[in-house]
Amino acid sequence: MPAIKKTTKRSLLVTSATLLSLSLTAAPVMAAGKPSPSSSPTPSATPPADMSTVGGARLGLPGTQADLGSGAPVLPKDVTARSWIVTDAESGEVLAAHNAHWRLPPASTLKMLFADTLLPKFPRTERHKVAVTDLADLGAGSSLVGIKENETYTVHDLWLGVFLRSGNDAVHVLSAMNGGVGQTVKAMQTHADDLQALDTHVVTPDGYDEKGQVSSAYDLTLFARSGLQKKDFREYCSTVRAKFPGETKKDKKGKVSRESFEIQNTNRLLTGDSDISTYQGIAGVKNGNTTNAGATFTGVAERNGKVLLVTVMNPEKHEHNEVYKEAAQLLDWGFKAADKVTPVGELVPPRSADTSTQAGSDPSGGPSSTASAASGTGKGSTAPVAASAGAKGGSSGAGIALAIAGGLLLLLAGSAFLVNRRWPLPDLMRRRR
Repeated sequence: MPAIKKTTKRSLLVTSATLLSLSLTAAPVMAAGKPSPSSSPTPSATPPADMSTVGGARLGLPGTQADLGSGAPVLPKDVTARSWIVTDAESGEVLAAHNAHWRLPPASTLKMLFADTLLPKFPRTERHKVAVTDLADLGAGSSLVGIKENETYTVHDLWLGVFLRSGNDAVHVLSAMNGGVGQTVKAMQTHADDLQALDTHVVTPDGYDEKGQVSSAYDLTLFARSGLQKKDFREYCSTVRAKFPGETKKDKKGKVSRESFEIQNTNRLLTGDSDISTYQGIAGVKNGNTTNAGATFTGVAERNGKVLLVTVMNPEKHEHNEVYKEAAQLLDWGFKAADKVTPVGELVPPRSADTSTQAGSDPSGGPSSTASAASGTGKGSTAPVAASAGAKGGSSGAGIALAIAGGLLLLLAGSAFLVNRRWPLPDLMRRRR
């Protein structure tokens, strides 16, 4: 993926996406976000004592982790999510977290990984005629956008179905185009491993409840951060409403026509609802809801040049739109506290970052700070460590040179991520401030 050129923050926040606001002509087929039947055991009621420490030792500890400085606001007290995390999307700093590495069912927030993995593979204008086999094995009660077999859709249509309606049918069609569900799951897992999302085990590409399918608030934030570097990802996740192709029909005179119907994003911080307002500065990302996972949500918002990511998983309070209410509270806190807290961890860069940077090619994953390039300590981490002058072999000139060279390589890799750490959020989102 081409690196984003280093410019001023003002110029980086120039619009690249346009909301599609088209009139309603027909009702969508099914409501998205409907809880699916559980097909896997209910997760434990308490987080394990031994969790991953990728991104920092404190992120592996159970409970709330925060280091409030002078004048920092207290964390909201009525957040009931099993797991949550608030991060600076640009620097990668973790401002606060609660059971960040608890491995929980992700529901449709896993579609962020699906999109980040497959979006570059198909041009948006490519057309695909849906075969019967493309829609096989959809989980009972799946959220659907309303795709019909033997109808033709563009890749652009399909991604709108994925992001706006969380359509498992659209996910399965795109997976079929990619060689099938099995191959897509394998590609997603490989990408997750490269992103150092080591809490994630992919079983289905759509996030539907399956035994063993888990992720974490930390990992979901990595997926969002990586995906947001892609222009199409930013456009789709911020689109409020769009027209979606309906069924082709033939009238009595043999005239063929195909109408469309409106679909609306199920992210309530984007659209608002009866009990919640559109969030100031919101620009995506993805929500989910299944019986086993409960409600899950990852969101990105920008205010006054500060871009924050929040992930909330499975609030214990089961009020209407609770996951969005808790996400909004955490974002509010983050914007007020951003410069008044000491980070408790960081979002690590992809494993492939150092190799690709040293080879002269563009980094393929999420941006990060210089410090992040040398991070990733914890279970399963393979982050490089610069040689020490005090290691075996003494403090010879060669040893010192190796140490300096190793440190410079890490610094260069980190600098590449620093250049590539910002992205332009959709301008129409920022006008909501």
